[in-house]
Amino acid sequence: MTGKQAIPGFGGLKRAATMAVLGLGLALAAPAAMAQDVLVLAAASTKNAVEKLASQFKAKSGATVTSSFAASSALAKQIENGAPADIFISADLDWMDYLQQRNLIKTDSRVNLLGNELVVVVPKGSPLKPDLSKGGKLADQLGDGRLSTGDPSNVPVGKYAKAALEKLDQWTAVEPKLARADSVRAALVLVSRGEVPVGIVYRTDAAVDPGVEVAAAFPPDSYPPITYPAALAASSKTPAAAAFLDYMKSPDGMAVWKEFGFVPAPKAP
Repeated sequence: MTGKQAIPGFGGLKRAATMAVLGLGLALAAPAAMAQDVLVLAAASTKNAVEKLASQFKAKSGATVTSSFAASSALAKQIENGAPADIFISADLDWMDYLQQRNLIKTDSRVNLLGNELVVVVPKGSPLKPDLSKGGKLADQLGDGRLSTGDPSNVPVGKYAKAALEKLDQWTAVEPKLARADSVRAALVLVSRGEVPVGIVYRTDAAVDPGVEVAAAFPPDSYPPITYPAALAASSKTPAAAAFLDYMKSPDGMAVWKEFGFVPAPKAP
């Protein structure tokens, strides 16, 4: 017999082998499809907690969470200007409302995630005890120094600080001595380095910087309840983003927030 002898069933075996290889490829590709990057734009005060949550989420899901932290105002403007984002976490309701009014978040995903407290910090070891009494003399205590906080025109911590000082009849005297920072963490650094004698930040920020200590806490009724809303960005197409948002508000996620000093979101009035 001349020529190659046909092997019975060879074509079927070849097809089966090809399908097996394709199937293996799909099986290997499936985890990769799940392990999509999630981009989070989050208020500066959430940095330490979000980074730990991201690490835990990657261990559970394989998805990498990349985060960018700044003042909520700056992040909202970035999203408005077309910056890519999957999740936005704001330190106040106003900037989330700003994006919602422009159809830049998925409204049905929006949730009030966290709460916080407003405190006064001083450099570690400072003897200064800020006067937060009604009509007190905080401005006089500053002497030639300045008070750092977020810019009250747009940074949430600065807006809360202004509201509290107005309630205590101290805003007019303190305003000329403000060091207006572009985020709460920037305000914190000024105190930690001893560049200013006093700062107004969130309690959670004070807890992560060993260079400062809490010298006083504002009365809770002196400023609007601090609320951190979170939502999916309207442009997000990453399935893992919704999963990460769910994880952040799950019991395991809330345990991490609590570890860093955050409290449950205030109840809506």
